[in-house]
Amino acid sequence: MTSVIQLVEAFDACFLSRFNTCLVGGADEPLYVPATESRPAVIYFRLDYFSSALHEVSHWCLAGEKRRLLEDYGYWYSPDTRDLETQKEFERVEVKPQAIECVFHWVLDLPFRVSVDNLSLPDYDASAFEQSVLKQVHEFIEKGLPERANSFARFLFKQNDFTHNFEEFLQDKYENHCR
Repeated sequence: MTSVIQLVEAFDACFLSRFNTCLVGGADEPLYVPATESRPAVIYFRLDYFSSALHEVSHWCLAGEKRRLLEDYGYWYSPDTRDLETQKEFERVEVKPQAIECVFHWVLDLPFRVSVDNLSLPDYDASAFEQSVLKQVHEFIEKGLPERANSFARFLFKQNDFTHNFEEFLQDKYENHCR
């Protein structure tokens, strides 16, 4: 997959008709807007950034039916001026979405970096958070991804025409990443 346009098309192919949800780039800030009677739900991502799109899709893949009825799934967001305690809470709730995002990056053959999303802690050591995300990736590999994340990851995997089996591919990526 070489463009964000292709990523948007892939998302829409997987989910627009089944979940009445589309993916739209070019936004100044990411945002999820629930469906109305006249339009589908929209996942907006920043500008044309692959990582922003994959991150927002990851949140959508985890959001349950009730949360998908709420703008931004009803989640709180603390700006990037969090203190250390608030940063740890942010990381606790970001482990699963960022683990799914990691898998999406891997199947697109893109590098993945955790995001602490906090400019007020410039010397912050994110290694513990990164280990938590990788531990969650391993758990997803062992027990399976959530249904929508699994569908999208497999669709992207097929688009890239890898010669591996999906499960073997993820296991290899995980092992190589942890070396």
